[in-house]
Amino acid sequence: MKREEILEKTRKIIYDCFPELADAELREDTVINTDTGIDSMGFVLIICKLEALFNVRIPERQWKKLSTLGDVVDAISNRLSK
Repeated sequence: MKREEILEKTRKIIYDCFPELADAELREDTVINTDTGIDSMGFVLIICKLEALFNVRIPERQWKKLSTLGDVVDAISNRLSK
């Protein structure tokens, strides 16, 4: 799967989980918790939905290293390529 597809599907999940962000532009450098106001529980929800959608598992120890939308897309892309 191409990186752009992963990015678009990730954006869709975020918009579906947080409809109040519908007008927000989510770029790859968007910091998920500070730029969007998504708290840690919201982030866990997003990661769980992404893991289910892409059928991958991102280890919890890696979650702390994911701060931007691009980081999340990279993590999924790396898991898909294994």
